[in-house]
Amino acid sequence: MNRGKVFFIGAGAGDFELLTLKGKRILESADCVIYDRLINEKILSFANPSAEFIYLGKENTEGGTLQSIINNTLVEKSISGKFKNIVRLKGGDSFVFGRGGEEIEAISKYNIDFEIVPGISSSIAVPEYAGIPVTHRKIARSFHVFTGMTADNDDIQDFETIAKLDGTLVFLMGVKNLEFICSNLIKYGKSPSTPIGIIQKGCSSFQKTIVGNLENIIERSQEIKPPAIIIIGEVVNKREIYNWFEKLPFFGKNVIITREKSQGDEFGKEIERNGGKSISLPMIQLIDQMEKFDFSTLKNYKAIMFNSPNGVNFFFKHIPDVRLLSNLKIGVIGSKTYEEIKKYKIMPDVMPEEYLSDKLAYEITKVTDENDDILIVTSDVSPIDEEEFFNKYKRKFKKFSGYKNISLDVSQDKILDSLKIATHITFFSGSAVESFFKNLKDPSLLKENIKILSIGPSTTKKIREYTSLPVIQCEIYNGNEMLKNLEVF
Repeated sequence: MNRGKVFFIGAGAGDFELLTLKGKRILESADCVIYDRLINEKILSFANPSAEFIYLGKENTEGGTLQSIINNTLVEKSISGKFKNIVRLKGGDSFVFGRGGEEIEAISKYNIDFEIVPGISSSIAVPEYAGIPVTHRKIARSFHVFTGMTADNDDIQDFETIAKLDGTLVFLMGVKNLEFICSNLIKYGKSPSTPIGIIQKGCSSFQKTIVGNLENIIERSQEIKPPAIIIIGEVVNKREIYNWFEKLPFFGKNVIITREKSQGDEFGKEIERNGGKSISLPMIQLIDQMEKFDFSTLKNYKAIMFNSPNGVNFFFKHIPDVRLLSNLKIGVIGSKTYEEIKKYKIMPDVMPEEYLSDKLAYEITKVTDENDDILIVTSDVSPIDEEEFFNKYKRKFKKFSGYKNISLDVSQDKILDSLKIATHITFFSGSAVESFFKNLKDPSLLKENIKILSIGPSTTKKIREYTSLPVIQCEIYNGNEMLKNLEVF
């Protein structure tokens, strides 16, 4: 029979880059992805964009019923004949208290092929991101991982045996039973002064670490909520020296990104690589229109102006032969546009220091003559005025909308949910600003303590139409400068 194969992929813990290379490769060819609530959704950007995505995430109260739905969905998708590669994407590792075994048993009844891709378990990743090694020479020569929660709390573990172990003890899913765990370890012989760490939402910008000992940790960790890891042993004292993740420049900064999705995803990954949280909230979509351009007319022009990387991408996606550019001078705005056009083995002739279209138009006069025809590849919402440029620079500027900038409909509830956890919001264009506030509906709902970052003057001007809250504007109008501002502010 024409059945699909199921790949059980451990997505790692929290940080999207903890996904393995093998897991990424398989995701890229997946036809269907079934994922849970504990994965970093940035990982989904690695998947085949044409795949079917199915969210089946367990909350604290759904275990048995939802597990049956997951099992049935895996079987249904595998035997449907519509999917070749089905990915079951689970946080951490699929088989470290992940119920992956139950899912394999469910599909095995139907002779469905499967493959297991191990993931980096939270049992080691989360303590290490908190600066706590699970083993250390002469301190802990073993570590032991336990579940801290079962259907019958009176039978979580054999604490009489566990209390006698010399190595590091790691409890997953044990926050609700923290008092029970600590009291039983003390009851059966562990010293009340044994160091213990509780790490909430590890490997993420929301990571919170509380340390103490078996005797005082209950009082110290009143505000800790699941998901959290409990680690017990002398290795906890190494946190004072080994703590690294919480010192990254963007740690604790949760940044709403309103720019177009593909560019926003790349910008967001840089934030997360430096300890922050990127909150994807694209407000615009770019629609390619370069297929409407008659490339045979390039012979009529003496120069081309590109004012964004998007224009470069769409232009070169459709150009039938780059030799059509052989007699043309090329100008670009901004370092990102410069880097983008270099990918096509083309060095621009001019690039202004200021990232403004008017400045580029002036620079292009240095490599052209009066009355020359100059093509400007830009977006449909570009404010470039051809007549104004002609009057100033005595060249015939012709604007072509290489792509459309479309405002997206985003629910007010989704925006408000994002604002609840956000510390910063970034705007890379006036069109994203306009779309954001249109969807938010009431500008006063923007909390006063949020930090607003703007890419440049025109974007700031648009923000000012909606709110008087302080705006941090980039001195250099590009993403790298935005990242620098995020680090400082």
